[in-house]
Amino acid sequence: MKPKLLTCMLSGLLLAPLPTSSIGGWAVISVEHLPDYALSGRSFDLVFAVRQHGVEPLSGLEPKVDVSSGGFRKSVAATPTGREGVYRASLEIPNPGDWTITINSGFGPSRVTLVPITAVQAAGALPVLPAAERGRRLFVAKGCVTCHTHGEVPTEKSWNMGPDLTGKRYPEELLRQRLTDPKSVMPEAKMPNPELKSAEIAALTAFINSERQAGR
Repeated sequence: MKPKLLTCMLSGLLLAPLPTSSIGGWAVISVEHLPDYALSGRSFDLVFAVRQHGVEPLSGLEPKVDVSSGGFRKSVAATPTGREGVYRASLEIPNPGDWTITINSGFGPSRVTLVPITAVQAAGALPVLPAAERGRRLFVAKGCVTCHTHGEVPTEKSWNMGPDLTGKRYPEELLRQRLTDPKSVMPEAKMPNPELKSAEIAALTAFINSERQAGR
């Protein structure tokens, strides 16, 4: 397949115009480090950035993080980290099990509910998450779900500026470049740079290109 054709394919994957200021009351929430598991009874910091349209850091907000499982629910205030638009919430999950974490940005309706995280009693030989499953969780935690939909992740609110990625597969190298630096593939791209680590890019690529999705 010719490079020009591959580039066109990628433009259909993730290129979409940002909304005008008339609908500017939304933001992308991106978790900096998403743990595979949590330890029950121990606190951990959830650090996340809030950026209007995924670009402009938003300071001065009062985000809250909700933690819930069954009938238990607790809301924790997030505080500024000192970095522009970045906040921290100290969370403690009291019991083992699957827990839902929702980040309310404090900026209009922008919020995100992460894929449930499993809390365990003690650190040890925990199962290693497959790359595609880690990518599925990152698809939500890194804010991809704000602009894209995908049948394998819960969508609380998507602005649908990018295409539905369910069942799609793309050239791995161009997808990696697109996730690393969108403008390196297409200079006119409106997709913001998600500032992902190499391991996160590998996991997202595995998820987007996973065979179970391609078969649908």
